Amino acid sequence: MTTPRILAFAGSARKDSLNKQVLAAAVEGARRAGAEVTLVDLRDWPMPLYDGDLEAAQGLPETARRFKALMKQHDGLLLGCPEYNTSITPLLKNTLDWCSRTEAGERPLACFEGKVAGLVSASPGPFGGVRSLMVVRLMLANTRVLVLPEQASVPKADQVLDATGRITDDRLRTAVENVGARVAAVLIRLAP
Repeated sequence: MTTPRILAFAGSARKDSLNKQVLAAAVEGARRAGAEVTLVDLRDWPMPLYDGDLEAAQGLPETARRFKALMKQHDGLLLGCPEYNTSITPLLKNTLDWCSRTEAGERPLACFEGKVAGLVSASPGPFGGVRSLMVVRLMLANTRVLVLPEQASVPKADQVLDATGRITDDRLRTAVENVGARVAAVLIRLAP
């Protein structure tokens, strides 16, 4: 059996993002369940705002091309999904939009096809970013990703994360870790 490979990233560029901190718990759960996880920061993958005219004139930006290649090297996704005004962040949307673009000789949605994804979110508010999860779930399902029903949101995250970024509420931490573990378990089960 091959070790499942999972790509993890949060839709926030903020250094101390609550979603990056919560995503770390999901990554830990996936690793303990036997997955190899590559955790990246979208801050290190700058892409221009998606623009069809720019794409027609210049093709995919090099960063988008490299990010798509990275996605293709992984079997699954773990996403931290911040909520901005009841939806997802422009950073996350833009990243997924560029990755959805097809280049010559490439199958449509090639970097999404066959992936299994787990979603987590965090917010200082009482809903924990859960509304962003619905939007990301819909987008990924439309790009041929199997989005697992298990998801976790951490409300009032600014109050349940300690100085090291660890979730101090055992129930919430377990729920987030279980999302990562479940992605790993499903990938292991689906492996040929």
